[in-house]
Amino acid sequence: MMVARKRRLAWLGVLLAFGLVAAACGDDDDAAADEDGSSTEGDGSDEELSGRIEVDGSSTVGPLTEAAAELYQEEQSGVQITVGVSGTGGGFERFCIGETDMSDASRPITDDEIAMCEENGIEYDDIQVANDALSVVVNPDNPVECLTVEQVSQIWDQDSTVGNWSDIDGLDEAPDGAITLYGPGTDSGTFDFFTEAINGEEGRIRSDYIDIGEDDQAAVEGVSGDANAMGYIPYSFVTQAGDAVKPLQIDGGGGCVDATLENVQAGSYVPLGRPLFVYASGTALEKPEVLDFMRFYVDNAEPVAEAATFVPLTEEQIEEQHAKIDELVGG
Repeated sequence: MMVARKRRLAWLGVLLAFGLVAAACGDDDDAAADEDGSSTEGDGSDEELSGRIEVDGSSTVGPLTEAAAELYQEEQSGVQITVGVSGTGGGFERFCIGETDMSDASRPITDDEIAMCEENGIEYDDIQVANDALSVVVNPDNPVECLTVEQVSQIWDQDSTVGNWSDIDGLDEAPDGAITLYGPGTDSGTFDFFTEAINGEEGRIRSDYIDIGEDDQAAVEGVSGDANAMGYIPYSFVTQAGDAVKPLQIDGGGGCVDATLENVQAGSYVPLGRPLFVYASGTALEKPEVLDFMRFYVDNAEPVAEAATFVPLTEEQIEEQHAKIDELVGG
């Protein structure tokens, strides 16, 4: 997707300008390339690796993985990494039949997807690579500053009768105009997460909204050009959009809270704060180049997330992800 690529390249420029030097870690997990070009386990030194890593999944996580991949390839140019953005659901469809090594996901794996992976003998774990939040956005000229979860649900639930801002219960400064709604498609992890968090059931939503598929930037453009529009998009797109849209504060029961880095890490931005994952296959991690890249990704999760306008992992979260990788590879 062209928008995602432009954003990714911008983030990469910031990273390289900061002089980020990322080093893959692990005493026994580095690898060297054999004379015939295949990868073999190394002795922990900075040996050259080769091979191909296939990643697919979330359009939210995809640009983050692309940025990590390009930084990694500055050190390991022999490793080719491709990153698709078929959506979280589409990514799991490929991952759970062994077509990909890793799957980008903006929500946890579902029971049906777990069953598919088990049926095909795919062992995995969810490796968190960043924190994120969903933002409910409106046009900058809209006077509304905060909505409760109940009000957001009243707008977006499948039984909603809200057609005008004045139809929303308890809204004091409602503009007089018909609401135009923008939201992602059903393959999106953002769709799954939002519908469950706001409407109480994954996939439960009104049908008369503009489906933007996997193109969150389309929601930004739509809302910025319509005084009565509303959409929900990842936090990273809000920060990239600047003044084009206005993110609303959300009252999850404890008062109105902004979607800021500090609030998301503290867990106070509820219920729309969320983790972002890369699901790694145990079989894929047997390949030295895949294991090396996965460790590299986690080691550099903080600076990559900050440059990519996501919310970085805490030190405790980074340690937890390394423990998961170790368990997957039996180390």
